[in-house]
Amino acid sequence: MKRFAQLIQQLELSNKTNDKISALVDYFNEADDKDKIWVIALFTGKKPKRPIKSSLLKYWAIDIADIPEWLFTESYSNVGDLSETIALLLPPAEHQSDLHLYEWIENLQNLEGKDDETKKDFILTAWNSLETNERFIFNKLISGNFRIGISSKNLVNALAKQSGLESVQITHSIMGKWDPYVMTFSDLINGEHVNTDNSWPYPFCLAYALDTEPENLGEISNWQAEWKWDGIRGQIVKRNGELFIWSRGEELVTEQFPELHFLVDVLPDGVVIDGEILAVKDKAVLSFSTLQQRLNRKNITKKELESAPIGFFVYDLLEFEGIDFREHPLSERRKILENIIGKLDADNVLLSEVVECDSWEQLATERQKSRELNSEGIMLKKRDSHYHAGRKRGDWWKWKVNPYTVDAVMIYAQKGSGRRANFFTDYTFAVRDGENLVTIAKAYSGLTDKEIKEVNSFVNKNAIEKFGPVRTVKPELVFEIAFEGIAESKRHKAGLALRFPRILRWRKDKNASEINTLQDLQQLLQSTL
Repeated sequence: MKRFAQLIQQLELSNKTNDKISALVDYFNEADDKDKIWVIALFTGKKPKRPIKSSLLKYWAIDIADIPEWLFTESYSNVGDLSETIALLLPPAEHQSDLHLYEWIENLQNLEGKDDETKKDFILTAWNSLETNERFIFNKLISGNFRIGISSKNLVNALAKQSGLESVQITHSIMGKWDPYVMTFSDLINGEHVNTDNSWPYPFCLAYALDTEPENLGEISNWQAEWKWDGIRGQIVKRNGELFIWSRGEELVTEQFPELHFLVDVLPDGVVIDGEILAVKDKAVLSFSTLQQRLNRKNITKKELESAPIGFFVYDLLEFEGIDFREHPLSERRKILENIIGKLDADNVLLSEVVECDSWEQLATERQKSRELNSEGIMLKKRDSHYHAGRKRGDWWKWKVNPYTVDAVMIYAQKGSGRRANFFTDYTFAVRDGENLVTIAKAYSGLTDKEIKEVNSFVNKNAIEKFGPVRTVKPELVFEIAFEGIAESKRHKAGLALRFPRILRWRKDKNASEINTLQDLQQLLQSTL
């Protein structure tokens, strides 16, 4: 546990990718194999079983620290993270434990089914044998809320550097379903489990945002242009008579989309296709807000099937006749894909259209039609490109249309977590509705470190009310908020919701009387319907 806590501290303290990778390589060179498997699990979102409620930890910590509950609440409000608050408030440990990370996880697993008194004895003994940083990690293992500032790409690169294996192989090996309670480190990174399951997907190929004029990419004839659809990226896997649908988040979502189940009878065996799950009617793509009606539904009603019918727009071919086709050029994959999808004769499984243009200027004109089609813009793919795992600069680009924007005033602020725990970084914004302000979005990205400190200082000086960790502030700071879409929403007081809101810039040149109105957004909503 000490070595793992040291690793977390190194990763949190550095913003440099190379430093993070070096810290991970050092850890994987030194740590026990059973610890390594859990580090990979935690960093890829796989949580240990949770045997204890976080609320119990709070009251046990109050008891041990011998403080009133109001003081704990005040401390939690200031720190912004329950696990960290508990770790800081507890008295110094009287003993030192040399248990490994995996041993702590196994001990926690063994608490399942035990009574609260037994659990309390174990937790108090653990707290009394761990230093502050180790307690913080230990508490996170219990809460299940384990978020670390390390990307999957950095993790893969570190494992590749440490093991000498190809990063593509490791990406494939750690993706999807595997059990850290039974998997060994060697078997995992060597992919001993890969493709033994009929359902196994491939790592998705991703694109960078276009950061230059498209003319700088060379001849347009070397590129395949497609619409960039705004849905849920997915893979459909057909092997040995079974059909599986995966989301990009590595979730198996087959049961959520019964409209696609017919593919088990018509897709050839040994085929994996990549595409976008969308709300589709009469071969036309509906809005993302329509698609949202169908997401994460365990039981789907007849009404939902009718109001938000699901379709799949196919982008690419990853496997054909049981053979990995990702190293074949896009032009070749596309020809085979056209043949496969052409034979389906289905209204809701369609090949993503190639936007044929003779010049970049002509394509730029076509791109302006994106919003009319419920598209986000254009995808540009080199015709000779392979299907890479993750992102590879230069082969695939996303050329999105400019986002919508609105000027809004900040009215609430809340402290962040991790390195941002001491700063107000989560903001709620409002527009005018007559003489009142009505909230329309929350955002926490888009400001520089310097601007965050300025806003934090403003909040500290201009807080009006306090609701737990949230501060109501004087409505004076105006920001330009960018967003990708707008939809009706009964869940929000404004009656609408913004898609992917983020701070575009701080409008120091404007005051609160100049912000947009709710009517402005309602008119925008009507124009998109």
